[in-house]
Amino acid sequence: MAYDEYLADRSRQILKQKHIFFEEKKMMGSLCFMVDEKMCFAINIDKDNEQSRMMARVGMDNYEKALEQPYCGPMDLTGRKMKSYVYVYADGMDTDEELEGWIQLCLDFNPLAKKSKKKNKK
Repeated sequence: MAYDEYLADRSRQILKQKHIFFEEKKMMGSLCFMVDEKMCFAINIDKDNEQSRMMARVGMDNYEKALEQPYCGPMDLTGRKMKSYVYVYADGMDTDEELEGWIQLCLDFNPLAKKSKKKNKK
């Protein structure tokens, strides 16, 4: 599992300071931060350049505006862009204020996000 433990600790601290109940799940090669049983954001290491990045779930209303921010790009896991999600690269969350801003954007969208359907276990 490739993710930046320091970034994970910073993210945990911000969520705790905001009194947000969250769970962590390791999936999709990332550490996902779940709020209300929904993926809020995730962190991993970009295999192309070995840099930390965040997969931020910002929603359609904030998608284009988020892409205008420095060090932010469309999320592309499978060869096509995933609307509502963006990548935030390490330089875009250098300071705690920058990281908190991205986390807050994800938290603001979280109540509108849909839960994933649970798979039936046999």
